[in-house]
Amino acid sequence: MEIASELNTKLCSHCEKDIPTSNIDLHYAHCSRNLKKCALCGEMVPKKHEDEHYNETHAPVECSLCSDTVERELWALHKGENCPQRIITCEYCEFPLPAVDLFKHQEICGNRTELCQTCNKYVRLREMINHEIQFHGDSDGTAESSRNVRPEREERARGRPARAGDSTQRKILLTIAVTGIAVLVGSVFLQRKVDSNQ
Repeated sequence: MEIASELNTKLCSHCEKDIPTSNIDLHYAHCSRNLKKCALCGEMVPKKHEDEHYNETHAPVECSLCSDTVERELWALHKGENCPQRIITCEYCEFPLPAVDLFKHQEICGNRTELCQTCNKYVRLREMINHEIQFHGDSDGTAESSRNVRPEREERARGRPARAGDSTQRKILLTIAVTGIAVLVGSVFLQRKVDSNQ
């Protein structure tokens, strides 16, 4: 008979959850004393954590880059697409800079010229993709982005096929080499300092 009584439930008027009938009085006393329904999301929150819940879930967020106050629901969109101070890399030189300065930078940077290894003409970086498509288009009518064109052209000029990860691998190897040299120089100076103090 106990199993049948546990299957019978009653709706708690405070948290609106189905509670076994045998426990409803005890549950309601505990629930109404300790829990409060959030007016914004409807979640039942311990009364002692009400402020913490609001601050972590609903409070507007101040952007550390542009100092704007943004609704928490729009925070990801602001951080990823709308913040004028978010860092974006230039499509021509890959230099990271704030989004608000990107247009002006790319106006100047895109007007730089680079020698097209295929036809030996100087072409503006902003026109390089169209130049590649119009004059040197692949069989499917596409050309690589200007960022990827330079390493591949250099490889073709040397008479060997370009590999997709060469540029990235070079950057990683350069970073490792520079870091290793910095550690080596730092340890030499530290050793000299220790020796001079003794």
